[in-house]
Amino acid sequence: MNLALFVVVFITGITLVAAAMAIAGLISPRSFNSQKGEAYECGIPTRGTSWMQFKAGYYLFAILFLMFDVETVFLFPWAVIVRDLGIAGLMSVLFFLVILAFGLAYAWRKGALEWK
Repeated sequence: MNLALFVVVFITGITLVAAAMAIAGLISPRSFNSQKGEAYECGIPTRGTSWMQFKAGYYLFAILFLMFDVETVFLFPWAVIVRDLGIAGLMSVLFFLVILAFGLAYAWRKGALEWK
């Protein structure tokens, strides 16, 4: 029964997406000019090359955010069943938190948390 329901929902989803794309293709205007193929940069024509290097600080903050966001994803389910896990569950989550603390200390020592 569950497999049949899954197949029905999957086929319905595929059908609706295909129908939406077909309708959009039929009713959308068909005009092309040279500006449509260019990269959009805030409405201003690009100066120089469109490829430029960003500071690594943005990426470091994004990686640190993801690291601690994943931490919360693992800690919330653990907090729900912490009583059932016993001492083994407590030790495993403490090990996980120690690894994250070492990662935070390393990033802090390297200056990754300072905006330059």
